[in-house]
Amino acid sequence: MIGAVLSKGAVPLGVVGIILLLIVPIPAPLLDVLIVSNIAFALLILLTAMFVKKPLDFSVFPSLLLVATLFRLGLNVASTRLILSEAHAGQVIAAFGQITISGSLVIGAVIFLILAVIQFVVVTKGAERVAEVGARFTLDAMPGKQMAIDADLNAGLITDEEARRRRAEVAAESDFYGAMDGASKFVKGDAIAGIVILVINFAGGIVIGMTMHGMSIDKALETYSLLTIGDGLVTQVPALLMAVSTGMIVTRENAEAELGRAAGRQLLQSRNALIITAMAALGMGLIPGMPFLAFLAIGAVLLFAASRVKANADRAAADEADAQAQLAVEAAAERPDDLMDTMRVHALEISLAPDIVDLAAGGQGDLLTRVKALRRKVALELGALMPPVRTRDNVELPAETYAILVAGVEAGRGIVPRGHVLALGTGLESLPGTPVVDPVFGLEGKWVRTEMSHAADLAGATVIDRSSVIITHLSDIVHAHAHRLLSLEDVRQLTEHLKQSNPAAVDELTPTLLPLAVVQRVLASLLAERVSINDLGRIYEALALRAKSSTEIPSLVEAARSALGPAIAARFARDGRLRVVMFDPVLEQQMLEGLRQVEGRPQIVLSAEATMQLLEGIRRTVGELDPAGAEPILVCAPSLRQGVRALVSGQVAGMPILSYDEAAIGGFATDVVGVVRLEQVAIGSP
Repeated sequence: MIGAVLSKGAVPLGVVGIILLLIVPIPAPLLDVLIVSNIAFALLILLTAMFVKKPLDFSVFPSLLLVATLFRLGLNVASTRLILSEAHAGQVIAAFGQITISGSLVIGAVIFLILAVIQFVVVTKGAERVAEVGARFTLDAMPGKQMAIDADLNAGLITDEEARRRRAEVAAESDFYGAMDGASKFVKGDAIAGIVILVINFAGGIVIGMTMHGMSIDKALETYSLLTIGDGLVTQVPALLMAVSTGMIVTRENAEAELGRAAGRQLLQSRNALIITAMAALGMGLIPGMPFLAFLAIGAVLLFAASRVKANADRAAADEADAQAQLAVEAAAERPDDLMDTMRVHALEISLAPDIVDLAAGGQGDLLTRVKALRRKVALELGALMPPVRTRDNVELPAETYAILVAGVEAGRGIVPRGHVLALGTGLESLPGTPVVDPVFGLEGKWVRTEMSHAADLAGATVIDRSSVIITHLSDIVHAHAHRLLSLEDVRQLTEHLKQSNPAAVDELTPTLLPLAVVQRVLASLLAERVSINDLGRIYEALALRAKSSTEIPSLVEAARSALGPAIAARFARDGRLRVVMFDPVLEQQMLEGLRQVEGRPQIVLSAEATMQLLEGIRRTVGELDPAGAEPILVCAPSLRQGVRALVSGQVAGMPILSYDEAAIGGFATDVVGVVRLEQVAIGSP
């Protein structure tokens, strides 16, 4: 209810009231109420700062800090007006002054100066510096955090909504620390203003008391010293609370629990530290003149805490031993079916060295959960069903090594050291770690200790945890071997699912015109060229039309590609334009003359020397292109496309090859950025 009231205009009205407080005189009783409200407000902010789990949970703090500072300054002005005009500023200020002075002006002045020094020199200066450094480091780390979010999104570990949420959180964190950097200057200015107002109240009060109120020098000194110190304390105490709140917010890191619980758990994690501290306390108690009972009580409390830590550790060890024993019993009771499942060759498998099997055990590893997310991502991108991934340990692998197998054959491997994260980027020379080359993108990086991840962030690197490294590698391998992973059973399931929404396309095609095995070969051929088969209904309709005249696999593949032409071209378009590399017309004509059908597949038959010259010409043309633009594609006549692909694939890695029809059917504008000409290639007869 209070939050609803605040959201409906109480805060704006309060700010207006504070401004009026600087101008309009107020009676002493009202000043007492406002002073108490100020102290309670500062205490509430301090406690809130202690109980939040992360700084962004209290994102309104910079604005509240400004309002609280303005409120205190308004109270300073109001109290100064009453002190100088009436020699009285309410009961709260008088009570603070009497308690602090305690019959001695010197004691009161010293106490106030100590509070001012603590606030200005220690708390305020420290909070200001931490806020400044935090703002700079947060801004420097933004690119690395954004790249990490993009990497998780590309690996299928997070959804688009989660990526947007994380990007918004990164931007909010940067804005928050920038605001805190500016807001800390208000705390510093408030401390200086408090000292200046103190001097004005004391000196001006004595002069006014003697000249306007007819007080003696002793009476003026006693009256205005009490009021001045009391006024200073009632504003200095909440100012100190706000300064401590500022320091606590800017030094707080994201945590799973509030400050008190996290501090208690972490301070009590080491039994040896507790025992040594207890022994030190007991030893200091034996020094002559020391209060032995006080040290004995402290030592006993620490020893009791150490015993509780030991009991908890023994209980955790016993639980782990029971779990290991249960696993041993289950392993001993393996059934023949389990052994046969172990013998079976799995379509996809991740083998882990024994020292990194924790990645597949849940908890921090979370590898199996991420594999599930990857299967969904692959289904959306390729339209194919990614087979289940078997995860097992392999004692033959080197330490900290994983291997990814496709149909029992190793397709890639890498290392994921325990207690480390992978930092990719530049500027890592100053960080200790093991240099490595990323197996997917070929980027240079370092495996650094987990506790150095923040330093790597600040250096502008992209920090990737071990599970993400494996999942990214697995995703790349799945995309590269999708045509091998597509089984006949997968095609049957896809066909049955399509039949529910488009029965006519399925009934027209199979089994009347084409058996399911031929459809599987066509779909695998599309996946081999990184063409998504998501639009399965359109593919089946195109196959049904072409199968009436030809059942050759190359002809069926081209019919399917023609139906998917706009989607294929859209993958390589940027801003509605395609960057294409084409053959010189004379050269293309000579290649058409060399086109032959070899075992039912089109091939361009050239001499060995001519083939090498043609490939070199393509590589040279592509290599001269500006890498900053969209991915270039090689275009040729429709009848040449499969022959050119058979010739180029494996030689010019990853070069997409489209026919003229596919490049034009999507309505994209084309920019010819390169031409393979006759002077680059001298075609000879085979």
